[in-house]
Amino acid sequence: MSGPDPFADVSRETLDKLYRLAALLERWNPRINLVSKNTLPQLWTRHLADSAQLMDFVEHPVDHWADLGSGGGFPGLVVGILASERNSPRRLTLVESDGRKCAFLRTAIRETGISAEVRAARIEDIPALNADVLSARALAPLTELLPFAEQHLASTGIALFQKGAAWRKEVDDAQRTWNFTYHVDKSITEIGPVILTIKGVSRA
Repeated sequence: MSGPDPFADVSRETLDKLYRLAALLERWNPRINLVSKNTLPQLWTRHLADSAQLMDFVEHPVDHWADLGSGGGFPGLVVGILASERNSPRRLTLVESDGRKCAFLRTAIRETGISAEVRAARIEDIPALNADVLSARALAPLTELLPFAEQHLASTGIALFQKGAAWRKEVDDAQRTWNFTYHVDKSITEIGPVILTIKGVSRA
């Protein structure tokens, strides 16, 4: 990990929930491929810490956080576990269209005791979520994510999109058809990936 440990100050109870989530993922992954099996040896860095860092890019308290394409629960489930430390976000919505992955998400929510709602649907098919924070990790190019942000972000909300080393090209491509402001932060877990904080999304 190239930066600070996002779990350094969390309680033992929160760490226990994170360990529970890690164990669940390792048990389910051979059946439904929640994450690449090659990344399992670095589960805590590549997935848990990579998700946890997003909590430091928002102003708390957050009322409603929505995670798009939640899949194996990253970053959504990690955000939900850490929410108990700060009572923020107050509401968490996980959107996932794959029924088997929804079953995993609901099992993880139950076994970690977090508060979250799973929406088993395509992102474009659900009513506007009016989220204060919208997150997505390894879901789609920015040109495909911005329509979701336009649909589901509150007017003053922010989108946190985790992107790989080719993020500049994605931004350039998106700026041809979209208006938005953005800020770039380097990931603490790897050299190359970044977190894009995006606001003010509208069609150009």
